[in-house]
Amino acid sequence: MRRPRWLAAGAITMSVALVITSCSGGDGGGEEPASGGGDAGKTSSAVITVFGSEPERPLVPGDTNETGGSKIIDAMFTGLMDYDPVSGEPREAMAESFELTAPDEYDVKLKKGWKFHDGTEVTADSYINAWNYTAYGPNAQQMASFFIQIEGFDDVYTEDPDGPDGPQVPPTPATDKMSGLTKVNDYEFKIKFKSPHAIFKIKTGYTAYMPMPASFFADPEAWKKNPIGNGPFKYVGRTPNQNVELTRYDDYQGNDKPKIKGVKFTYTDADAAYADVKGNQLDFIDTVPPQGIAGNVWQTDLPGRAKAYPVMSVQTVSFPLYDKKYASPDFRHAFSMAIDREQVTKTIFEGNRKPLDGYAMDLVPGYEGGACGKWCEYNPTEAKKLFDRSGWTGPIEITSNADNGHKEWIDAVCGQIKESLGADCKFVPVQAFGQIREAINAHAMTQIYRSGWLADYPLIENFLNPIYRTGGASNDNAYSNPEVDAKLAAADSAETTDEAYALYHEAEELIAEDMPAVPLWETPSISAWSERLTNVRLTPKRELDLSYVEVK
Repeated sequence: MRRPRWLAAGAITMSVALVITSCSGGDGGGEEPASGGGDAGKTSSAVITVFGSEPERPLVPGDTNETGGSKIIDAMFTGLMDYDPVSGEPREAMAESFELTAPDEYDVKLKKGWKFHDGTEVTADSYINAWNYTAYGPNAQQMASFFIQIEGFDDVYTEDPDGPDGPQVPPTPATDKMSGLTKVNDYEFKIKFKSPHAIFKIKTGYTAYMPMPASFFADPEAWKKNPIGNGPFKYVGRTPNQNVELTRYDDYQGNDKPKIKGVKFTYTDADAAYADVKGNQLDFIDTVPPQGIAGNVWQTDLPGRAKAYPVMSVQTVSFPLYDKKYASPDFRHAFSMAIDREQVTKTIFEGNRKPLDGYAMDLVPGYEGGACGKWCEYNPTEAKKLFDRSGWTGPIEITSNADNGHKEWIDAVCGQIKESLGADCKFVPVQAFGQIREAINAHAMTQIYRSGWLADYPLIENFLNPIYRTGGASNDNAYSNPEVDAKLAAADSAETTDEAYALYHEAEELIAEDMPAVPLWETPSISAWSERLTNVRLTPKRELDLSYVEVK
């Protein structure tokens, strides 16, 4: 037994840019300064407060795959690449150059002069050692799978003989260093792959690929108590279940230097956070909860300081397939067909959500509609037939964290399920996001659970491989279908993007036939901010652009 699971990533030649534009809302915080920018003196000494969720784990980039921790890591670290905060286009960050020197090899040269927050230099070793540590199986890092295409990965990560829930321990790997990572000098290294993997450069703005200082490898447990990064903000402290505080790193070498002095990520519930933003007791919330969406009251509650943005995010619910009571595809399809997505998006979200017809969304390259077919269409008559055939007994329970405004839509879905299937359905709240993630990671879930996805980078591959491939890094419900795996592998190794996109769509259709998770709707983000902020904008990853925001 080992956590986390692993996946195979894509190998496609493509260049992508995700254009993110505002779709509605006020004008106080768009892509251009609302009033000529903030007061330089106030901004440089200001600490702002941002609503978040309790990080599931210590802030180790290679062991963080949830949004609460990721948004903090994104502020604390800078990788080889990053993504334009408006368009989402990949761009060099710490990389001076990032060249494909052969179909299966990259050469990376680093910019000089970059320092970690402890004053030590960021070098090629900082990347090589971090990537080897994350990939090495016995370290049980959640993001190990993101290195599977690198030559020598199989020597540092051995396959679990009886799966993640079995009692057997995987064999000890032959080495703790991937042969595909070669240091040229302190500021240059090469990456050799098992086969062509041209999209790798795009992916390296993701948290899994961040550099780590020598102090981490000397004493990981001590580092976790005082994390050290190389990004625009450095760690100040953490009060569990309350907040994490960061301060500006004045020696930061990147172009995205922040103007504010610091940021405190605070954790209350979403309704309280919304009230605090209205009352100027909290500076920013990335997603207005249902109480603010009902009747579009956010537009009158927060005139000039709220805006709706499309982001790379979808809402689903998942079945814990390791629990045999969810084994019937008939039950899973019945559950999906019992939901009137149009009605929920109109009544709960005031039309600010778009029903899904597959597992990906139309903002990313490669999307093709209709993958879910009839299984995502509201059909209570057929749903009842499938439900009766499934042999399900007892109540249907849906669980989610209670601190982020999900009760309203889950209650609405349960109401539809009761009406369509004649079965009792109820919302079972869990107090905090970190708490529910612990149960998901331990394969300890017994209820259907909320399982939204915020893309790591703008590729359709990211909506499929990590979640639905056997053993995927975010395949939390033990879904496995060899036919799906083969189709995804074929897409990963396709010679053209058009061929790849067609194969990914076929994989989506196969997944829908199994319905391991139920697609619900796209989740654009209505963000809101206090009166003291200006130059507010949301990134494609649904994060406040901390390099742009100012204080009036």
